[in-house]
Parts: sequence; C-alpha cells; structure tokens
Amino acid sequence: MVSFAFTVKSEKGLHARPAGALVKEAIKCSGTVTIRKGDKQEDLKRVYNVMSLAIKENEEVEITVEGKNEEAEAAALRKYINENLQAAAKP
Repeated sequence: MVSFAFTVKSEKGLHARPAGALVKEAIKCSGTVTIRKGDKQEDLKRVYNVMSLAIKENEEVEITVEGKNEEAEAAALRKYINENLQAAAKP
C-alpha cells in the first residue's frame, strides 16, 4: 500500500471537470485506488464517489494505491496531480 497527500489549490476545489480527469487517471491503475478526506474514504475510480467528498480549496486529501504495481501507479498519479490539477502533492 502506497499513500500520498495533496492540497487542493483551486478556488473551485475539486469540482466535476478535474475530478473526472483524476478518475480517468485512476482507472488506468490495475489495483485499488482510494481517496480520503477526513474520515470519509471513497473509490477514486468512480467520479460520483469523489464528488461526494465535496473537496474544497485548501483541503488536504490522501490517495492510497494498493496492488501489484502500486509504487509506479502512485508515482504516476502524483505526477499527474502536480502537472494537471491546481494541487500540490506531497511525497
């Protein structure tokens, strides 16, 4: 299991369009991918689950990847977040 956190910097939070794009990246992962905000955890491969977290600006969330290629897949998600979302992923 590999986890990393990131803080959403977009003033709109993680709304539908960036959430959908993040889900598309998560679907590429062969293992289980979850996203956690506070005490709520959801499947990152399902956009409605991600939207149900109502992630706002400056909130920190954690992504966990479990599976055979978890290290590489977590690194790919972290890179995607840093390059494409208004967020800052931490190692």
